[in-house]
Amino acid sequence: MTEPQSPDHPPKPRLRIFGRLLAGLRNNLLTGIIVIAPVGLTVWLIWTVVGWVDGFVWPFVPAYWHPTEIFNRSLGLVGEDRIEVNVRGLGVVVFVVFTILVGWIAKGLIGRSFIRWGESMVGRLPVVRSIYNGVKQIAETVFAQSETSFEKACLIEYPRKGIWAVGFISTNTRGEVREKSTGQEMLSIFLPTTPNPTSGFLLFLPKDQVIELDMSIEEAAKLVISAGLVYPGSRDEVLPEALEKEADRLAKTNREHERA
Repeated sequence: MTEPQSPDHPPKPRLRIFGRLLAGLRNNLLTGIIVIAPVGLTVWLIWTVVGWVDGFVWPFVPAYWHPTEIFNRSLGLVGEDRIEVNVRGLGVVVFVVFTILVGWIAKGLIGRSFIRWGESMVGRLPVVRSIYNGVKQIAETVFAQSETSFEKACLIEYPRKGIWAVGFISTNTRGEVREKSTGQEMLSIFLPTTPNPTSGFLLFLPKDQVIELDMSIEEAAKLVISAGLVYPGSRDEVLPEALEKEADRLAKTNREHERA
């Protein structure tokens, strides 16, 4: 039987070298995965989407204009001599050109009239109406070209006094919301959640309760997504007096706990 090793008998040099070698290989493997995974998944996703669009578009294109037909026709190949040609991404080009043409027509008087007539017909179909309106709202939100965006990042006291949260200033509050609340100048604030900033809360606050930040929208988004781990570049920012007092209070409380 082999006697168990004790502190007086450390592992042999070979075992230590072998352990370091395995640890190095493991670290290299993890580093390689971190480097390759984003690139590989991105390429795979793009390749898959392009193939899906090609497969959807080509059945609507006359066979005479398919790459296989053009290639074989140019070489005079028929029957068994024909060569199948698959040009990946050409269907995407056809789809983009077709979409641009549809958009150009839709901006005209005839196109707008046809769209209004079609939407009025769809509005009479119960199930189809719900699906169409939902998809239309998503498409307009994602793809509509507009200059509307968040104006600045800001600090607000939420969910109570003394607790601060990073938000984004959307617009000046107008209409019924302003008139029936305080009547004074207010701002519409989007308060994102961490680490998913696409969800959050819409708040309406008096302008004097909103502290604008010098950091950009992108820097504030990184701060929110990272849960406070990634801060923007060092700047000489002056914190509000209430925030300074709150920081001093927290530091004092921590010192008292340490003494206890």
